[in-house]
Amino acid sequence: MTKTELIEQLRIAIRRKHYSSATEKTYVTWTAQFFEFSRRLADLPAEQRAGLFLDDLAPRVSGKTQHQALCALAFLFKEVLGRKDADFGKWRPAQRPRSLPEVLSQGEVRAVLSQMTGVQRLMAELCYGAGLRLMDCCRLRIKDVHFDRGVIVIRDGKGDKDRITCLPKSAREPLSEHIQRVRTLYDADRRAGRPGIYLPDALARKFPRAGEEWPWFWLFPSKSESADPLTGTVRRHHVHETSLQKCMKAAVTAAKIPRRITVHTLRHSFATHLLESGVDIHKVKELLGHAHIETTAIYLHCVQTFASGVTSPLDMPASNVVAFPATAPQPRIAAAI
Repeated sequence: MTKTELIEQLRIAIRRKHYSSATEKTYVTWTAQFFEFSRRLADLPAEQRAGLFLDDLAPRVSGKTQHQALCALAFLFKEVLGRKDADFGKWRPAQRPRSLPEVLSQGEVRAVLSQMTGVQRLMAELCYGAGLRLMDCCRLRIKDVHFDRGVIVIRDGKGDKDRITCLPKSAREPLSEHIQRVRTLYDADRRAGRPGIYLPDALARKFPRAGEEWPWFWLFPSKSESADPLTGTVRRHHVHETSLQKCMKAAVTAAKIPRRITVHTLRHSFATHLLESGVDIHKVKELLGHAHIETTAIYLHCVQTFASGVTSPLDMPASNVVAFPATAPQPRIAAAI
């Protein structure tokens, strides 16, 4: 197959599996890079070329990035080329150091939020107050917010999983006022006869008019319409994720926080602050939607009392320092030191 044909078959396979558009973009990028790399090694078997490609990535990218490329190639060989038992052989894995997530203090979170206004502030408050990922927040629909129960339902989250998280009490009133403004936009779309919004999977075929119904409307709709990348239909999509990312960056700069802070940092801070307040780690795991408790346990190292509760030797009074008597023999120092 040519490069164009290969990528087209890859897109079809990805959409058949109902993977996200972000995953599709990532897999297409790695497939294109692998195709260009393979041109120099046309005489070798495809599996061996894949192993050499991964080995070539090792010194140039992080461990997570190399693993991302591995997932893309595994999908390509299994779903497109039909080689379910493909063996890439021995290749050099890139180092995957265990890094701690960046976390804001509660005071820093409030300082950042105070620099934001409007819809972006409300979205940031939900990301922090409910532990949402950026795209979890952008893709929320009216029906996903349950004021009576005090919860937010996350549909088709990372890993195509649903979960329930808390709805912050302080965000309920501004969120209710925001929904009233969104209703005005929804009514204007219906009067103008615009196409209904995007529905996941086969719902659009099962319920052709559901996209025009209020419960399915975006909680954070875009101000303008855009073409659906799959069907080409011009409709209203949810707000673009970059709008919150840019606002967050400007707010962090205005708050004079000298660290690299992103929207996802609010989710890290949500988990850490819950653990600091005594919430059980298993409950935090469920709120975050983690599959394994080990993933949640990383936040234990970010809890304030983990390191701040220890007195540094530099701060210890002199009375606590043990000195050797002048007449006592001094301990021997290893020659290797």
